Amino acid sequence: MSLIQKIEHIGIAVRDLEAANTLYEKLLGVAPYKQEAVASESVITSFFRTGDQKIELLASTDAQGPIGKFIAKRGEGIHHIAFEVADIQAELKRLEAEGFQLIHTKPKKGADNKWVAFIHPKSTNGVLVELCQEMN
Repeated sequence: MSLIQKIEHIGIAVRDLEAANTLYEKLLGVAPYKQEAVASESVITSFFRTGDQKIELLASTDAQGPIGKFIAKRGEGIHHIAFEVADIQAELKRLEAEGFQLIHTKPKKGADNKWVAFIHPKSTNGVLVELCQEMN
């Protein structure tokens, strides 16, 4: 049984957060509703909401951080797809039992008031998958 409820957001790696904010504000017709630093990931995030969907822009604060390395290797673009789950611990156990390679076996604090954990793209056809659960 899947505990995945919906696509929570799509994460996009960007070099210049200010420029990307301007671009996506023009594209989506809305301003970002939140900007937040996540020190553990060496990023500053900016969130846009359009309808029920969200876009997360991620700018690196450290060239050696995950987003800095991603941009150096692949350039700007889609970094991950995030799914909302009802119980992140149970979903991690379920997915590990199904043979998925987990980057995180325990959730950690992420942006936008979420618990997060990632699944390695080697086990998801090259797509970095993030699981998100609202913090209570």
